[in-house]
Amino acid sequence: MADFTLRRLEQGHTRIRNVPIAVTPEGFWCCPSPAAIQKTLKNQNLQDKQKATSPPHSKASSLQRTSLPPVDKRLVSHSLRSRLIADDQRCLHSGIATPVSSKASERPQKQNAEVQQRKISVGFGQLETSDLKVMLHGKGGTSVRMSVHRSILAEQSTFFADKLSRNSPAPQLLEMADCEDVEIYVETVGLMYSKDVKHRLIRQSVPRVLRILKVAESLGFHACIKSCLDYLEAVPWVGEEEECVVSSIRQLQDDNYGISPILNRVASDLSNPPNGTLSHIMDLVLESSEDRGRREMKSLVLKLLKENNLVTNGSVDLCIDSLYNSCKRCLESLLDLFKQASEPGFSDKSKEARDPVVRQIALEADNLLWLVEILADRNAADEFATIWAGQNELALLHSSVPIMSRHLISCITSRLFVGIGKGEMLPSKETRKLLLHVWLQPLIDDYSWLQHGSRSFDRKVVEEGIGRTILTLPLEDQQSILLSWLGSFLKAGDNCPNLQRAFEVWWRRTFIRPYVEQHGIASILQSDKS
Repeated sequence: MADFTLRRLEQGHTRIRNVPIAVTPEGFWCCPSPAAIQKTLKNQNLQDKQKATSPPHSKASSLQRTSLPPVDKRLVSHSLRSRLIADDQRCLHSGIATPVSSKASERPQKQNAEVQQRKISVGFGQLETSDLKVMLHGKGGTSVRMSVHRSILAEQSTFFADKLSRNSPAPQLLEMADCEDVEIYVETVGLMYSKDVKHRLIRQSVPRVLRILKVAESLGFHACIKSCLDYLEAVPWVGEEEECVVSSIRQLQDDNYGISPILNRVASDLSNPPNGTLSHIMDLVLESSEDRGRREMKSLVLKLLKENNLVTNGSVDLCIDSLYNSCKRCLESLLDLFKQASEPGFSDKSKEARDPVVRQIALEADNLLWLVEILADRNAADEFATIWAGQNELALLHSSVPIMSRHLISCITSRLFVGIGKGEMLPSKETRKLLLHVWLQPLIDDYSWLQHGSRSFDRKVVEEGIGRTILTLPLEDQQSILLSWLGSFLKAGDNCPNLQRAFEVWWRRTFIRPYVEQHGIASILQSDKS
């Protein structure tokens, strides 16, 4: 805080301009913004010039004034409140109530001198009993003289009590230079005259209360600090207000104000990450039977987990073991449901008897696909690729289940191929080979349904993932898998994955590379690539 200069008040020292100010019986004053103060002073100067130069008003002009449409006070009030809130936010971020623009510095010195001479007089309580003047000089050129009572300031503020007790005889004037926030400073002094400070803060914006809190702390105005903290603990924080509140609260120098209830809104006392809470959330989502709620919460939780991974750079363990336990439960449930759906006569049952099984298959497959997405984002899906490659029994039952019920299983296979193709998963060579051997043909069987029945299915991405996965295997295994695919592709056409790019790479590796290596004709490969 800037230092005070103690002076004795001299008669006729400075010409003070009086500005209309609303003061309650308790002395509370809501100070207008510095921009409003400057505007008021300009209007006063303009009115003075007009009175000096304009002729007497005629009756016609009076009639014209009375015919003007009335102004909607509600619109004016709403506009003024919006400007004040925006002004508070700017002041909160900058820490200066009235920033001086570069254009203002270029004005003539004469105008600057006029601005510096503009002063405002403010009174609190009963003015006839005022025994102290406080002069504030703002950085924007505005000065405010406050008529106050030393007993009230000394009682409410440790800062004023210390200043007033140091000097004998008691000074008549305290002068403060380079005041950062004149508007809020005056309002905070006005709050010293209020019996219920917290009540006066109702309907104030959060940025404005933070500005009041900053000034109150610098003045040692403990009642106001307590009221501001009570306000911030109770009021909702919207958007960027949360970071502003937390930053301001943590800067309080005294720990006896009781800031814990406020900080508890954004931080718990637990030293370890709440993995138990996360597992509980996962279980609730996985066990939900309401389609819309489950779908929306899966999307939200996945997005939040990805944000966690970006912020923590994967350093926070989000209970991978719990995720794999959920995967195993889903797999066990799927195998049991597939056995029921593949029983003889299942398709002959009534729709009411088949629907629960079909719906549960789709639910478990969707849950499993969601878990795989989370594991892939956490770079922890290698183990699941191994588990999925070992589901021989599930793959054998796949063809016995109606395609409408089973196609989501192939979505899981597709996600694994995409992950391997992009390098998101690094399973062993044996796992990659087994995955293709067990699940590629079921995927081919469901490919037509996937293209037309799944909105999220991206054919090009899946085909690229399958091809890249095949090309990671030894050349003999590539040949075996691609020749088997060729037979299916020649029969099904568009209803089969198009692996021609992988087939071209295998062809060049098999028929061209040996010749190139023998004869050293590297240009052939380069021309083929181009």
